[in-house]
Amino acid sequence: MEYPIKEIAEIIGAETAHISDAHISILLTDSRRLSSPEQSLFFALKTKANDGHKYINELYKLGVRNFVVGEIHPDALNTTPDANFLLVKDPLRALQALAARHRQHFDIPIIGITGSNGKTIVKEFLYQLLHNEFNIVRSPRSFNSQLGVPLSVWQMNGKHTLAIFEAGISQPDEMERLRPIISPTIGILTGIGEAHQENFISSFQKCMEKLTLFADCETIIYNADNAFIANCIDSALLSHRAIGWSRVNSDAPLYVSSIKKKDTQTEIECTAMGLNSAYTIPFTDDASIENVLHCLALILCLKPTSLRDTSKFMHLEPVEMRLDIKQGVNNCLIINDAYNSDINSLDIALDFMQSRKAGANLASTLILSDILQSGALPKSLYKKVADLVRRKKIERLIGIGRDVMEYGALFDLPKEFYRTTADFLDSPSIKSFRNELILLKGSRRFHFEQISERIEMKVHETILEVNLDAVVHNFNYYRSLLQPETKIIAMLKAFGYGVGPDELAKTLQEQHCDYIAVAVADEGAELRKAGISIPIIVMNPEHGGFNLLLENSLEPEIYSLRLLDTIIKETGRRGITSYPVHIKIDTGMCRLGFQPEDIPQVCSIIRNQSGVTVSSVFTHLAGSDNPALDDFTHQQARTFQQAARTLETGLEHKILKHILNSAGIERFPQYRMDIVRLGIGLYGVGAREGHELQNVATLRTTILRIQNLAAGQSVGYNRASFVTKNSRIAVIPIGYADGLDRRLSNRKGEVIINNQLCPIIGNICMDTTMIDVTGTDANEGDQVLIFGPSYPVTRLADKLDTIPYEILTTISPRVKRIYYRE
Repeated sequence: MEYPIKEIAEIIGAETAHISDAHISILLTDSRRLSSPEQSLFFALKTKANDGHKYINELYKLGVRNFVVGEIHPDALNTTPDANFLLVKDPLRALQALAARHRQHFDIPIIGITGSNGKTIVKEFLYQLLHNEFNIVRSPRSFNSQLGVPLSVWQMNGKHTLAIFEAGISQPDEMERLRPIISPTIGILTGIGEAHQENFISSFQKCMEKLTLFADCETIIYNADNAFIANCIDSALLSHRAIGWSRVNSDAPLYVSSIKKKDTQTEIECTAMGLNSAYTIPFTDDASIENVLHCLALILCLKPTSLRDTSKFMHLEPVEMRLDIKQGVNNCLIINDAYNSDINSLDIALDFMQSRKAGANLASTLILSDILQSGALPKSLYKKVADLVRRKKIERLIGIGRDVMEYGALFDLPKEFYRTTADFLDSPSIKSFRNELILLKGSRRFHFEQISERIEMKVHETILEVNLDAVVHNFNYYRSLLQPETKIIAMLKAFGYGVGPDELAKTLQEQHCDYIAVAVADEGAELRKAGISIPIIVMNPEHGGFNLLLENSLEPEIYSLRLLDTIIKETGRRGITSYPVHIKIDTGMCRLGFQPEDIPQVCSIIRNQSGVTVSSVFTHLAGSDNPALDDFTHQQARTFQQAARTLETGLEHKILKHILNSAGIERFPQYRMDIVRLGIGLYGVGAREGHELQNVATLRTTILRIQNLAAGQSVGYNRASFVTKNSRIAVIPIGYADGLDRRLSNRKGEVIINNQLCPIIGNICMDTTMIDVTGTDANEGDQVLIFGPSYPVTRLADKLDTIPYEILTTISPRVKRIYYRE
């Protein structure tokens, strides 16, 4: 749905000067999630850690023109002349007010879920069980906070027939702000635990606060066997609307008569509305069983006939755990659960750790931060932790934080403690890991990702120098060839064409590049971790990578009906709407892309769903750098233009179009369209003689050793080279494992040492290469140039009868990248 900006200003009670017409469909609170600037309204939120107002100028340069602010900087009218500023006392409250008004437009069942644990799992189970019978909108992931709830509710549109939203609180009075935003018709209270207890006088106060969400509910689902929750519902005067399921009371609306656990599944027998039913679920843990019982009770109220299909319960899929596994240094395995830290999640993570240890000859090491927001007395808390660590047979403990250090004596095992993560990183212990299974379990504020990075670190002496000034120069050279309104996609796939993507992306973002493109979702996720906020396109999305793609707001290229079906299902499964995608058309490359005759079917599919929206359509030229293929290039352009028109007409909205790569930008100005894709040209390789591009990447190493050989001696494997005279042979620490092509062996290749060309002698080895430095002044420790300004990568490519792309992209990740500006 879209709202006129003037209507939004009225809803949130904003002070405004002149407002230009605009229609808003996207609420933006994180500048890194920008996708459609023209339709976005940015809320400049202030938190303890950040201030959204400082990103206004950056967003303005990226095309955003509508802002909700708590203050207006005196220079804003000069630096952002055509922006709409909606001035309010509290941008977060304004966001909530807008979402609450949006909620009022819908008269459908709204399920509100709250509790200390299980909210997300119950929500996702309900979606799995009901998505075939309802068009469901739900909270993405665990968007249940003061910020996440309004963003979740904003997703609602006229096509939805059921909504499921989570609500979480950490202090009194927060639920009162969330209640009108969700305004649920049915409520589920999953349970009350110790999370966020520190801000409440008692568990009773916290439970009563959560029940505020259900003040206007028609029905409330809860576990009637939990006497504490039942008492709270009575105290809140909500018992007349409550439907409790029970394992002991046969008169309950949902009576669970039997629960039988087997090896990998559980059989549940129950009586609902006088009818006996049996369900089998693929879980055996108590938490999952209780979550399923909440779902059974909810469906009993919402649509009892849906319970007739008992088979769908067996097909429930587990909700993904927040644990990942990485290979560490020195034969270590790392389990990274640095998302949060509480006693319950620690128990789960240690169980997972035990399962990973089975069959592995690794010692168990726990790196644990202070456990925050537990609400328990520290001594009592860490006594429980110490007992848990003992029971799980952990062999080494590294504790980080003031509290765990203070109560370290409670732990009876080899241990060491540090006050901060920085102290640990500065200690010798960071280098001591050998043959260990390491669980990283820390609260977010301890930044355990720094530990993870260190124990995965790779070090190598050969370096690739990257001139960021040259990147800026080349980017601006191509931009000078374009109309001001033409957007640029910078291609950073294949590890940024081998030079490393993070610093390039940051540099391009500073230059207000419009998009970045990568090959796979992993590359895009790493850029998000590096702080890249501009849109990122994934050119080769894989069917198994959509979780990572969606979590990081990466925009996929769609090139087949199967892939289109997958993204529609994945966005639907997560409750995501209008997710931007980019349609590729095959006009003669015969690689990836829809055939032009497929486009009407594509339009029909997209019109009948709400998960995705088409941002751009493009094709790939087969020979834009080759004048002999110009006729074919023109043919491709004509085919693309016709197919793009068909797509735009079928979807009834404007779609950005692009066809040109680096060579095409220089050679075919008539086809520059809405966007261009800048690839190899960004790295200093142009399509025209005498171009103005600068060298970006320089591969250097050093001489490890020089030895004297007598005439007739052989050098290297298979004795492939002999010296015909007394010679000096240098060894350099670079080989084919670093990306130095083995075809350069035996004097075909050469390097530059002290401005002199020196031939490669012998076969290139995996990690080293031998160089004939006879007759030169080369010494051990001298620099060696593989390619760079005085020996261009194009020259090396010519020797190998290949293209510069291959040379750059085959440089191994173990080669250290050094970025510099003059």
